[in-house]
Amino acid sequence: MAESNGGAGRTEIATLGGGCFWCTEAVYLEVRGVEKVESGYSGGHVPNPTYRQVCSETTGHAEVVQVTFDPEVISYREILEVFFATHDPTTLNRQGADVGTQYRSAVFYHDEEQREAAEAVISELGAQGIWEDPIVTEVVPFEEFYVAEDYHQNYFASNGYQPYCQVIIAPKVAKFRREHLERLKA
Repeated sequence: MAESNGGAGRTEIATLGGGCFWCTEAVYLEVRGVEKVESGYSGGHVPNPTYRQVCSETTGHAEVVQVTFDPEVISYREILEVFFATHDPTTLNRQGADVGTQYRSAVFYHDEEQREAAEAVISELGAQGIWEDPIVTEVVPFEEFYVAEDYHQNYFASNGYQPYCQVIIAPKVAKFRREHLERLKA
């Protein structure tokens, strides 16, 4: 999905749910070609949900990140490769100790090309047998994105001293840095 970038070129948007949005956001903020990452909610039926509502599992939303990227630097397929390398797509409605439908693995596609790319990547990863269990990532049409409350934005950078950040997010970011050095911003 193309979007204007103030005349500076073309950007695209990916909307992805990979468990806690703090973890996913922290990784994408370091990826070369990513221009903006916002934490928020998609896939539910309540307009403008709050974090408390989403956590109550009554709105149907997933915690997601909306990633704005430059397709001249990183492709949508590469965005998906980062996504699948940084969360467990085989656990239904959970990532580690985070349990609930808001933590489901989901790709909210913006057009048919994104849907086809997501299905192809999932098929290829499934055939590679990386995980013992099957991939349960939802591939569903994008409908709406609601930006999460301000305190959720850039959470890891602002709260790195918090135990959750040190125990859960920091190891994911460190693993990503080690395994995907070529994808890091300079």
